[in-house]
Amino acid sequence: MKNNLTLLAEEIDLSAKHIILFGHCNASLELIDLLSSRGLQAAAILDNSGAKQGIIYKKVEVFYPERIKAYTGNNSIVLITSRFYAAMLKQLRELGYTGPVHKIINYNTYAEYSLSVDTIAKMTDREQGGELLLQALRKRYPGYFKVFCPFNALGDIYMMISYWPVFAKKRNIGKVVFSVPAKVLIDVIQMFGDYYVEVYEQKELDAMIQAVLYTHDENSYIPHQDRPYVVNLFRALYVKKIPLEQIYCCGVYGLPKGTRPAPPSRERLTIYNDIESIQEGHAVIFSPYAKSVTKIESQIWKQAVAYYTSEGYTCYTNVVGDEQPLDGTVAISPTIREMISVVERAGVFVGIRSGICDVLREARAKKIALYPDYNYCDTQWKAIEIYWIDQFDYNLLATEEIKWEIL
Repeated sequence: MKNNLTLLAEEIDLSAKHIILFGHCNASLELIDLLSSRGLQAAAILDNSGAKQGIIYKKVEVFYPERIKAYTGNNSIVLITSRFYAAMLKQLRELGYTGPVHKIINYNTYAEYSLSVDTIAKMTDREQGGELLLQALRKRYPGYFKVFCPFNALGDIYMMISYWPVFAKKRNIGKVVFSVPAKVLIDVIQMFGDYYVEVYEQKELDAMIQAVLYTHDENSYIPHQDRPYVVNLFRALYVKKIPLEQIYCCGVYGLPKGTRPAPPSRERLTIYNDIESIQEGHAVIFSPYAKSVTKIESQIWKQAVAYYTSEGYTCYTNVVGDEQPLDGTVAISPTIREMISVVERAGVFVGIRSGICDVLREARAKKIALYPDYNYCDTQWKAIEIYWIDQFDYNLLATEEIKWEIL
């Protein structure tokens, strides 16, 4: 999204346009934040859902798509972060909007909705390139079942691998190699066993997945809930609330409801190298950052740090790269496989609901997950309804002042 917006801003003077977003979802809220960081203000969000009308995020209100009639093609631009770009573009044109419409996120790089000669040639070339990569993978791992994980998302990888042992037993799958788009995901998978994991660039992984789909490779599997790889379960979310864990258990893997996922292997976890520096049983690990989740207001974090500091707790912030610790806390950067040791040593974890919360499901500590108030993709369900974690002591909406003293 950042890259696409940068490229768009090089072509069009966005400051001279009314910027309209189509689709109220987490990605559109992130886009509002991104625009704000560039000194730009979105004018409105369009959405077909009656339940979302009137919602306001940072002074940007949600309206029905007919609102577009208030803008001309010359003075506005529509940005779309939803997977349903084609349908949204069609609706805008039917409403008479003639202005520019741009897709800011490419969800399905393996799919292009065109039958042009150029598109068919390009996709054929990529499928053939993916098949060559598949052949190389088969050569390195002869007789192995191949699992392809499309996205760099800790939570999805955790769900995938925690239900894998039951699925593999059901399907009588033995040796397996996982393919992922980022090195950090290796740690999540290897928390559960001594698995082989290969890392590919995203475009290479997409090409391999395309080859698997086109060739109907029965010795491969794509266990992910957000693309039509296994089932088109996402559509069911428009009429029924289905928690993410159930989507993976029943939808992705076809296992019975109530199937117990495997926990991480304690023997495969590692101890943080500076564990003795953490005040045992009277410290808090804060995790306020997530690359794919709407930010929580800074005031919430300030209140939390102030409360725990007043109670004599030592406060730490889990940071990666150039992330900064919360004021009044100490930066700490454990690896994924070290996180459980850190949280159990501290005694308390408070984090924005992200993939790191999944990694900490089985941690023996007081765990609090904070949820921004947004809808899951463009469904009617709140994120807290979809991402709720039973193993956490508290799952809280971070929309009002939280009474930390009673938690």
